Amino acid sequence: MSADSSLRGKVAIVTGAGRGIGRSIAKAYGAAGAHVICAARTVRQLEDLVTEIESHGGAASAVPTDVTDESAVRHLYSRADELGRLDIALLNAGGLPARGPIETNSLDDWQQTFDLNVTAAFLCAREAIPRLRSSGGGKLILIGSGTGHAGVDAFSAYSCAKAAQWMLTRVLADGLRDDPISVNEIVPGPVETTAGTGNFDANRFSGEWAKHPDDVVPLAMMLATQPDRGPTGQTYSLVRRRL
Repeated sequence: MSADSSLRGKVAIVTGAGRGIGRSIAKAYGAAGAHVICAARTVRQLEDLVTEIESHGGAASAVPTDVTDESAVRHLYSRADELGRLDIALLNAGGLPARGPIETNSLDDWQQTFDLNVTAAFLCAREAIPRLRSSGGGKLILIGSGTGHAGVDAFSAYSCAKAAQWMLTRVLADGLRDDPISVNEIVPGPVETTAGTGNFDANRFSGEWAKHPDDVVPLAMMLATQPDRGPTGQTYSLVRRRL
């Protein structure tokens, strides 16, 4: 295990952990001593991730999960119950099932985009809150998008969904202000993942830099190790422009 033991004894759930940003953060949390419950839809990716975390002295569980399915999300969080606590819920799962301006999107496109990015975050947060309270406090960290703050016509449904997720972050933070639970959003900007750099329009965002998933880890670690009554309702951005 890494010399960093800042999360020793903690239990963390990371959704969308099979690849990209979620995988990098799950590995970092495991290296810092947390038992990481890794959630994604692809079983093989989860199994490989757990093997990698364990090979470096960490502890992890694989729970294949469709985060848009209520019963599947409940099953995911039941793994935290088995471990006796939950300290961190990193909600990374999301995606762009639909692209293009509003007039080109079907109702199904719109609903799928909101289900994956907003409803999934709602379901996960709803399950996390009572468990974080039972553990004496903790962190909810949502992976957002700059498109949810600025609006991008080429990703119209996704921009609207990520804007709703940003507001969910703020609503949760307001509702949990009297609890030792912090709720914050990370906006990574363009990242070299399947859903990242391939959609990056350098002409639209001149001067932006495309990051590796590992570049998001320091910010995810910082938020995971803040005091439970630390900053909340905030957006922490890695983009080179004002949101």
